[in-house]
Amino acid sequence: MTLNLSPNIADPDGFYDELLAAHEGLDKAASDALNARLILILCNHIGDREVLRDALAAASKT
Repeated sequence: MTLNLSPNIADPDGFYDELLAAHEGLDKAASDALNARLILILCNHIGDREVLRDALAAASKT
């Protein structure tokens, strides 16, 4: 499996709205904790350490 950096989310604007709604009313600490949990859940879903390593590298460059 290789890291896909091309747009791949159906209705990205709708997803962004859902993401913002999930953070609504949270303070910075709670928002950061939600992001951390979401990242770990998605990493677990991906499961492939090489892909996760590539994602870390790509995110570090940005």
